[in-house]
Amino acid sequence: MATHFVTSEPAGLLKAFDAKINQKEAKGKITTWEKAQDGHYTHKATEWAKKAWFKPNVESGQLTFNIIKPQNQNITVTVYGYYHGHLLETFLNHFDQLFSVGNVSALPEKADNVGKTA
Repeated sequence: MATHFVTSEPAGLLKAFDAKINQKEAKGKITTWEKAQDGHYTHKATEWAKKAWFKPNVESGQLTFNIIKPQNQNITVTVYGYYHGHLLETFLNHFDQLFSVGNVSALPEKADNVGKTA
């Protein structure tokens, strides 16, 4: 399962996401996602924190987020659905002018690492 954002500026969209996570001003700040030192993103809510990670991939014409499982743990269907749904919601709420289409694949794609889903 991957989330894709069709955009003419995929690197710029990723940079805008980082900027909203890191901004100091509370208004418009993204508070539900955090970026790890390795460049992967995870959810910050206590119930969902570090249950999965997103690896961003800047591609020609789109920004893709592939899901990565935590060490020694598989990703459940519930986590997989929540992470992708919330990422899409975040981008719609903050960056609707920076992409034309956002979509989520129903099943894992080649670059995803989910282990066995339950």
